[in-house]
Amino acid sequence: MAETMKALLMYAPYDFRLEDVPIPEIADDEILVKIEGCGICAGDVKTYHGGVRIWGTEHRPPYIEAPVIGGHEFVGRVVRYGKDVKNVEVGERMVSEQIVPCGKCRFCREGYYSMCQRHHIYGFKKEAQGGMAEYMVFKGTGIHHKVPDGLSLEQAVLIEPLACAMHAVERGRIGHDDVVVISGLGAIGLGMVSVARKLQPKLLIGLDLRENRRQKALDFGADLVFDPTQVSVGDEVRKLTDGYGCDVYIEASGSEKSVLQGMDAIRFRGRYVQFGVFPKAITVDWNDIGDGKEIDIYGSHLGPYCYVPVMKGMLDGTIRTDGLISHSFPLTDWEKAFETAEKDPEAFKVMLVP
Repeated sequence: MAETMKALLMYAPYDFRLEDVPIPEIADDEILVKIEGCGICAGDVKTYHGGVRIWGTEHRPPYIEAPVIGGHEFVGRVVRYGKDVKNVEVGERMVSEQIVPCGKCRFCREGYYSMCQRHHIYGFKKEAQGGMAEYMVFKGTGIHHKVPDGLSLEQAVLIEPLACAMHAVERGRIGHDDVVVISGLGAIGLGMVSVARKLQPKLLIGLDLRENRRQKALDFGADLVFDPTQVSVGDEVRKLTDGYGCDVYIEASGSEKSVLQGMDAIRFRGRYVQFGVFPKAITVDWNDIGDGKEIDIYGSHLGPYCYVPVMKGMLDGTIRTDGLISHSFPLTDWEKAFETAEKDPEAFKVMLVP
């Protein structure tokens, strides 16, 4: 095996570099995998453009430990593993959950490992280098899963984003009598549609500006779709609910307008789930939450406990994936891949192949 590998390192906003770096060594409890594919997350694009959640501000320290190899939507095959690793074989296809929990903090001990206080997510920390490279280390305290043979490479790359989609839907506690609105129909939002459809709510509505995404949402199980620039979403939802509004609103676009729209469309004592990540701070009338509607607000972060059920859903066809990987580029063409992910109206999920 060669001593070096190609890897995409993030140095600073607008300063990503494809470099030759040493293939990493592994500890006794670690696994070295050869990456087969790595998706480009909307968060990766925002990182490139200097998102303050990652690079910090004068009042907030940076989360990223640059330079670091990016990428957290990856799948690879085992090349070698340490002597303390059990039940793993060379050549097996595996994924590792995006967070590397410490296993010791109060959140890990209580089972909320996705909120680990240390919070090392692959692709942002020096001790958790990401999958935009030819090889990658799955860390000893990470949570690893074998990928079933029945899943394609494209499906395997989607496991992480669809696990995030499943967790967000679970946070909304959707019931059979609920009217559910999902705002933002990118790959994760479409995954939310597919997962929510399995719960059989009374009405499932998708929102997006792009017609191809709205059509895909209908294919994946939405009952209705709207373009928020063409209708008043709040008015349309109230027409469908005897004037009350939706029971659950899941925000998956990371748009300030989508938040305001959700606050308008949701009923009294409704449930609002925030998944989308904003490039900067937004302004919302907080009175709508308490004095106005007594809304339950839920955050959704990562995909804890969802990797295995997502793989099962992919295998039995109840979680749709057809067409979600819309573009694939070699790692050497990462600039074109990022541009496509950001600007191409036909893009759903873009995959890098080392």
